Amino acid sequence: MQFGIFTVSDITTDPTNGSTPTEGERIKAVVTIAKKAEEVGLDVFALGEHHNPPFFSSSPTTTLAYIAAQTTTLRLSTATTLITTNDPVKIAEDYAMLQHLADGRVDLMLGRGNTGPVYPWFGQDIRNGIALAIENYALLHRLWREDVVDWQGRFRTPLQGFTSTPRPLDGIPPFVWHGSIRSPEIAEQAAYYGDGFFANHIFWPAEHTRRMVGLYRQRFEHYGHGSADQAIVGLGGQVFMRRNSQDAVREFRPYFDNAPVYGHGPSLEEFTSQTPLTVGSPQQVIDRTLGFREYVGDYQRQLFLIDHAGLPLKAVLEQLDLLGEEVVPVLRKEFDALRPAHVPEAPTHASLKAAAEKKVAAEKKAAAGEDAR
Repeated sequence: MQFGIFTVSDITTDPTNGSTPTEGERIKAVVTIAKKAEEVGLDVFALGEHHNPPFFSSSPTTTLAYIAAQTTTLRLSTATTLITTNDPVKIAEDYAMLQHLADGRVDLMLGRGNTGPVYPWFGQDIRNGIALAIENYALLHRLWREDVVDWQGRFRTPLQGFTSTPRPLDGIPPFVWHGSIRSPEIAEQAAYYGDGFFANHIFWPAEHTRRMVGLYRQRFEHYGHGSADQAIVGLGGQVFMRRNSQDAVREFRPYFDNAPVYGHGPSLEEFTSQTPLTVGSPQQVIDRTLGFREYVGDYQRQLFLIDHAGLPLKAVLEQLDLLGEEVVPVLRKEFDALRPAHVPEAPTHASLKAAAEKKVAAEKKAAAGEDAR
């Protein structure tokens, strides 16, 4: 199982002292956070994409390539890549390039984002959001698997004899997670292709996430990719820890109360009781996270949000120390012990390459048998 962190790249005023980092400071801080994630033994760092204040990450592949050059084992991903408003040709090229630079340590999470105005900024209509996600991914999927593509659809100019460059590393496209909070159509899309489904359930109760993941698993089996419990599932979550749970609540409360997303709404206690947000001790985070398995089954990737709402870099790095030293080792051991042998591990470039080579060898053996007859 893979454990990591994701960031939405917000630039938010620290409510405890009124300071706001500059864009440059926040960008450098995110790089520091990613490097620290590798240092403490986490597996994944995922970066969001936004094209409006108060966010900075308008070009995730640029930042991720910079991080790739300074890391050796960290898997680089997105949270999310906007499949609706990006040209799928540019996604194919940018992420294949990143895949080569990072020696295969790349996957990506596709999504529609949560900013309505982004659609007209990029010449699209938000009312076509689901249709754009479906059509654009159909093209992206082909661009990574076919050397020459002819294409005609509703939302972009036709392609004739087009080859996306560079080609995927070793002929293996980056693994794709389809991220969604509320759209069953995206769970269906992930299942159709046999891709991963990432339920970023940071704002939703367990029952909603259970239904979404359950639908994806059911349809994954329907399309013949394996049994329902072999579907590839990732989850989001939010944590803030101190060794003493009362200290965690006291320190995090002003950040929660003033957060742009959920501040000035439900109380911290109400929110933590109804969503996966966990504010407390490392043991409380362990217990809460292990509980996710009760309503989604065995899953392959857990990402935590830890750097939002104006939290200072020092506090974020302390969260990473606690994750790496006290939380993730226990979660890794416990989840691995619970997972049945037939449930796959999280996909990597190496595992996908090995599977492709095995498939080719089996096809050659079958062809040789036919020739012999």
